[in-house]
Formats: sequence, structure tokens, C-alpha cells
Amino acid sequence: MIGTLGAVTRNPVRAVTFDFNGTLSHDEPILCEIFCELFAEEGRPLSAQEYFDELAGLSDPEIVWTWLGRDHPRADEVIAERVARYRAAVSDGSTVPASLREAVRYAASAVPVAVVTGAARSEVEPVLAAAGLAGSITAIVSSDDVLEGKPHPESYLRALELLDVGLRPGEAVAFEDTEAGVASAKAAGLRCLAVLGTLAPERLAAADEIVPAIDVGLMRRLLTGAGPA
Repeated sequence: MIGTLGAVTRNPVRAVTFDFNGTLSHDEPILCEIFCELFAEEGRPLSAQEYFDELAGLSDPEIVWTWLGRDHPRADEVIAERVARYRAAVSDGSTVPASLREAVRYAASAVPVAVVTGAARSEVEPVLAAAGLAGSITAIVSSDDVLEGKPHPESYLRALELLDVGLRPGEAVAFEDTEAGVASAKAAGLRCLAVLGTLAPERLAAADEIVPAIDVGLMRRLLTGAGPA
């Protein structure tokens, strides 16, 4: 059941973080298609159901290692090709809806904003730039910056370090769309809002709140502590 904001507005919010794939960039179907193509080419076919059941939310390297094996001789090449195909498909910024762009800018006008993602920096930055959001982002933590991807908390702990405004973990809120992302944020001590669209609500139950979408109204209530919608 989708909850209200009451549970996540008890303490001041002093930073906001966004997952990238499926949360900030509405691109999970595109990612699924690319991985299905790549894995078929490697002789290990992947269905869409398997992608969303087993892989969505993991970092790019973890997805490749999980499906092809850590000792796969072409793992690095597959990861690089995944990035190249993704950039060719979405580097115009079209996967970031206008309402979400507005919400990010609103948040950035009040508090530091970070992107915390299992994607490569080389695919995140062009999308943010094309969507007009590069100037709104204080920090990016990508798969290039950590040893352990989500659901490990390393990426979120690194984000708190980079924001460097004396944050206690509970003063930062994360937006995520997958189980792995929610687990990562919560393990790092962040409050987490799960956004519908990628997974069924019951798979996001560990989040502090489940919301249907991110918009300025949600962001305003979150940042002002205005209470339930």
C-alpha cells in the first residue's frame, strides 16, 4: 500500500539523493532490452522477467557478473558495450521527465542533491547535462567510485562524505526504485522513498515510504515537513 509522507517528515531533511536508472532516468525497459541483447550475443539468453526478478537494481558490473559469471572472459567488454549502447539510446536526456527535472531543481534550490547509482559515470553525466540538471547536482557516486555495488551501502556512505555538510545519515533522503537500492540506502542510515514503476510495491516494503512518482509537490512537502499529502 502506498503510504503518506508522515513517516518521512519527522526530522529535517538536509540532503536529497536520487538513484539514476529507473528513478531519475525512466529507462529500465531500455536497460532490460540492452542486457537481453548482449547476453543473447554471449550465448546466455535473458528474459525480461528474469531481468526484473533477479537483476534490476544491481550495478552494471554486478549484473554482468551475476548472469555471465565473474570469470567470464568478455565481462569487461560486455560492460563497456552496455554503456555504449545506453549512451546511444538516451544521451539526449529524453528519459528524464519534465516534472522530475522540475522536482530536482526545486530540491537543489534548498539542499545539496546527489546521484547515487550503479551505472557508469560516463553514461550518467551526458543524460544529466542534456536534461539541464548538471548544475543542480552536487555529487555523483557511480559504479566507478566504489568496490561494492548496491545492495551494499558503500555508495551511499560515499555520497554522505562527498556532500560534506556535516550530515547525520538520517538527515538525508534517498529516492530508489528497486529492492537492492532500498537496502543500500537503509543500510547506510538514510531514509528511503521507493518510487513505483520498476517493481511491484510488495518488493519495496523495506522503504520508509512508497510513492507513485516524484514531483515538486512531493519535494516541497518533504523539504518543508508539511506532513501527509
